[in-house]
Amino acid sequence: MYELVLWFHVISFISWFAVLFYLPRLFVYHAENIENKGFVEVVKVQEMKLYKYIGVPSMWASVVSGLGLAYMYGFAGNGWIHAKITFVFLLMVYFFSMNKYRKEFLEDRCIKSGKFFRMYNEVPTILMIIIVAMVVFKPFSA
Repeated sequence: MYELVLWFHVISFISWFAVLFYLPRLFVYHAENIENKGFVEVVKVQEMKLYKYIGVPSMWASVVSGLGLAYMYGFAGNGWIHAKITFVFLLMVYFFSMNKYRKEFLEDRCIKSGKFFRMYNEVPTILMIIIVAMVVFKPFSA
């Protein structure tokens, strides 16, 4: 059962990270082409579909399967799992912040620049490096 849940977890977090990497890139294009109304209308649809139809389900699939794996692996004496969950929580906060910006763009009231979103786009990479390190190296283990 563990391998099946692990397989599902890997598939779901890859899907989630596709959204975490691509949606901020759409925000860069959106911010930098704000005067091009036809382009903006297309990007708004892409942003919504990417977030709602891929991002939300894959995030919840990642979280639920990850918690299932943590339960099967055991929480006791495995501080790395607690650390990983903390960083995943931060990733979820980032994910929900993307929806905030998506809604601001949808309502034509986002004032952030393309440069801001280029920097903003680095956050999931940093968190991914930390999260994967937690899994591979298992620091804080008893």
